[in-house]
Amino acid sequence: MYIERQLEKKFIAVNEEYACVLLTGPRQVGKSPMLRHLMEGTARAEVSLDDLEERRLAKTDPAMFLKLHPAPVLIDEVQYAPELFSYIKIAVDNGAAPGSYWLTGSQAYRLMALAQESLAGRTAILHMSALSQSELCGAMEVSPFSLELDELQKRKAVLSPATPKEIYQRIWDGALPGHRSGKYKDRDVFYSSYIQTYIDRDVTTDIPGVDKVMFADFIRAAACRSGQMLNLHDIAGDVGVSDDTAKRWMKELEKSGIVFFLHPYSNNLLKRTIKTPKMYFFDTGLVSYLTRYSSPEILMNGAINGAILENYVVSEIIKTYSNSAKDCLLHYYRDKNSNEIDLIMESDGQLHPIEIKKSINPPTQITGAFKLLDKASVPRGTGAIICLREALSAIDSSTYIVPVWMI
Repeated sequence: MYIERQLEKKFIAVNEEYACVLLTGPRQVGKSPMLRHLMEGTARAEVSLDDLEERRLAKTDPAMFLKLHPAPVLIDEVQYAPELFSYIKIAVDNGAAPGSYWLTGSQAYRLMALAQESLAGRTAILHMSALSQSELCGAMEVSPFSLELDELQKRKAVLSPATPKEIYQRIWDGALPGHRSGKYKDRDVFYSSYIQTYIDRDVTTDIPGVDKVMFADFIRAAACRSGQMLNLHDIAGDVGVSDDTAKRWMKELEKSGIVFFLHPYSNNLLKRTIKTPKMYFFDTGLVSYLTRYSSPEILMNGAINGAILENYVVSEIIKTYSNSAKDCLLHYYRDKNSNEIDLIMESDGQLHPIEIKKSINPPTQITGAFKLLDKASVPRGTGAIICLREALSAIDSSTYIVPVWMI
């Protein structure tokens, strides 16, 4: 049932150089299964701080905990015992061998803060996303997505073409390994359990006394607005909480990796751009479940079909970078005259504008807003329309038409 992950190669490489490797990512994206796969046949032991007794010892007597679980060791959900970090630092400073400590956790923000405070310069930090299209296709050697024609041709050769119906099947199924591997076949039960576990374990820890039912309603209200500019006031009104509470709860979703944001592109030469970020969920299967779409066919024709396709495209592009342990500079553009560009990739000193459309034959005039970037201080590079067309095409030499399955 294990699905090979593109991040394996990068993890093995950094493990040979760093005594401590920290792997972050939302719940259920496959962090522990990948590490268990990599440690098969080795002497490495595993301990999870989901075990309350292990957690208690790690917090109250971290030195004894590390004696009972000597290196090489995998410590799962390490965010529950921040006291361990200073003791791991001592072990690293005393000459711990490369690969001594593997740490994982589902609260990336908290873990990053702990690592930067106690293990700065001593640990490699990698982020794992949910399964990518290419991983589900078994294509392990694809590079981060770019609009270089040679790179697009390489992707075309190794990825699996998909019809619009098949794309929405992928969107509806989601990308969490527990479901996609076939281990948990009932999708609704899987996602229901996911939300319940997330609230019970993470949210109640970070927000003592939180109303679990209202928080679940809050996640659902946010999912209905995935792929849109963030409007906390509207979400708060739907749930019946204050704007301040909605802000605090949204921060919790971001901290846990449930949602992420794209911020608008702006510089000193583009003065009329707005400041509001756009919100996306890390997994479109979770969005489909929360918004109560009972089949991919209904989703494909539903009210959020364009927004969830945009969510899918943005998250898939980000996965291609995180799977290679690279940063991805993504923005969107919208100004006070309502001119908008769905996505802007910034790479190699150029801005690459992208429109995302639920169409097989998108109108070419939708790329008119691309010219607005000519006013920016960074030069405009190749642009694209990413859509449901099944074959790679082009409007002209500077604007490609890229099928969603080629991301």
